[in-house]
Amino acid sequence: MYKITGKQVKKILPFVLIFMSFRSPLPDTTYLKSLYDHCLDFDESKRDSLPYYIGYIEKESKLISFVKGEVLTLRLKGLNEELHSDFSKALEYYLLSLEAARKLEERIYETSALSDIAIIYSLIQQPILAKKYYLQCAQLAEKTNEISSLGTSYNNLGIIYNQLGDHDSALIFLNKALSVYADNGIVVDHSNTLNNIGNAYFKKGEFAKALTYFQQNYVKHVASAEPEAVEWVDHLNLADTYTELKQYHRATIHADSALLIARDLKADSKISDSYSILAKLYARQNKFEKAFEYMTKWYQLDTALINGSTQNTIAELQERFNLKEREAENVLLMTQIEKERYKSRSAIILSIALGITGLLITLALAINRNANKRLQKKNDLIVRQNERLEELNFEKNSLISIVSHDLSTPFATIKMWSQVLESQPEKNNDEQVKAIDRILKASEHGQKLIQRILDVEKADIGTHHLQLETIDTSSLLTAVIDNLSLSAAKKQQQVIFNHPKTPVSLLSDKQLLYRVFENLLSNSIKYSAEGKRIWINLVEENESVSIHFEDEGVGIPADEIPYLFTKYSKISSKPTAGEMSTGLGLSIVKRIAEELNGKLSCTSQEGIGTTFTVQLPK
Repeated sequence: MYKITGKQVKKILPFVLIFMSFRSPLPDTTYLKSLYDHCLDFDESKRDSLPYYIGYIEKESKLISFVKGEVLTLRLKGLNEELHSDFSKALEYYLLSLEAARKLEERIYETSALSDIAIIYSLIQQPILAKKYYLQCAQLAEKTNEISSLGTSYNNLGIIYNQLGDHDSALIFLNKALSVYADNGIVVDHSNTLNNIGNAYFKKGEFAKALTYFQQNYVKHVASAEPEAVEWVDHLNLADTYTELKQYHRATIHADSALLIARDLKADSKISDSYSILAKLYARQNKFEKAFEYMTKWYQLDTALINGSTQNTIAELQERFNLKEREAENVLLMTQIEKERYKSRSAIILSIALGITGLLITLALAINRNANKRLQKKNDLIVRQNERLEELNFEKNSLISIVSHDLSTPFATIKMWSQVLESQPEKNNDEQVKAIDRILKASEHGQKLIQRILDVEKADIGTHHLQLETIDTSSLLTAVIDNLSLSAAKKQQQVIFNHPKTPVSLLSDKQLLYRVFENLLSNSIKYSAEGKRIWINLVEENESVSIHFEDEGVGIPADEIPYLFTKYSKISSKPTAGEMSTGLGLSIVKRIAEELNGKLSCTSQEGIGTTFTVQLPK
């Protein structure tokens, strides 16, 4: 019998209580609105439960003809994508939410949508576009006399001006936000605004002033037992400020506290920021090995776009770390050279002595010994050269990864801006519509080329250190299906998942296994026409587990199947909606399957469909 532990009860109890508190026999608009308001407070720790509530609100809104239901669900869908760091999809939903709000002439929801869009642009380091939408928020709030929205807009504009480096303007707007609330007798929590004022002074280099605002928030939050996420911000700000003030002991206390809270919340973005602060802290103390360790962890987590200054920091820390290693190697090498010189002198003296004795055989042995030494030296030199080549190859791969990663940023920006233009067809003539479409296709093509470079660079599975753990295969496949559900929905495809009622466990690498399943399902969607069905059949056998991906797609000619898993292979079958295919995916999937001691096979009938089978040992 399966028993629920006390720890598990603590995890699921809040969601049970949330559901019970909102549940009513006959949902009405007030109930749905309350549920929507509660979902807006979700953070990364609750993001997995958000799709359930979105589906519920969407379904019930249609049943009771709740006209605002579309606006609510679109915004929550955007929030869901934002919490999963998919900012492109989040922006798409927020733009749709803005359009729906304007059709209903609902100014409150229009303001919310404008703010959401501005936040996304801020997250992807586009402060100028973010400022544009925040200014629209402020203008709309002034027209409707929405004091709370006006104060929020001023506060957000302060944040943006901080990002743009105009800290004096930021302070003006932040103080205006405080005045709006005070002049109208509105009692709100000013922690966010005070925090932003502290940030403005911090960026102006007035660290002592910044510290007073950060300490004020920290003392208040500790006394009022605020959530851990709030205290995390306080710890991070204090750690950064104490670092600048060279009070490293206090900075370390707050930086370690921030990392502990972030890990407890299981929030990747917060863990990433904590790593960044720790890297900076140790670098300031000239502890470059420790700084490089945290900078590497931050970069590998990859929850934010890497900018040029961060790359320079990584390179600088790497170079300082390597410099120390090279110095140590040089000292060791010089010592070895001196030893070799001493040995050579001894050998010469011995050779002369043996020559005087006239013992030719001894002389021959000495010559042979010197030849072996020369050979050993050559071998040592070859080894050192090979090690250097490996280092250069690693640096080359790192450079490819960084450059490819950063190149994706302008392509993503071009795509998002084009989508904004595309969402306003009434303002464009036919030629402009065609031009926008061409820009979108070009940006998508560029993104796929960048991804192709990244895939090639990461294709050497041997560089991935396996992290074996017991995996619930059903749950992992469900996560893959959920992640690609939007792609299938766009083509009106149905994904059917058949699996045993009991859990099917595998001892494997979760990251690599997820990549295999995602690639195969993506291919099924890509090569199947609209309205078709896709089956995923999970079968547990005595010594292995088999997963079959079966579709009703275009199929593959029999004479092309032998070349299907070769690198850069191109088959005559084409994606049904013009999707891009690089020919790399299946070769990488096969290599991953083999690395996991598994097998990948394919059967197909042209015009009927294809089945890919992954067989993995238990």
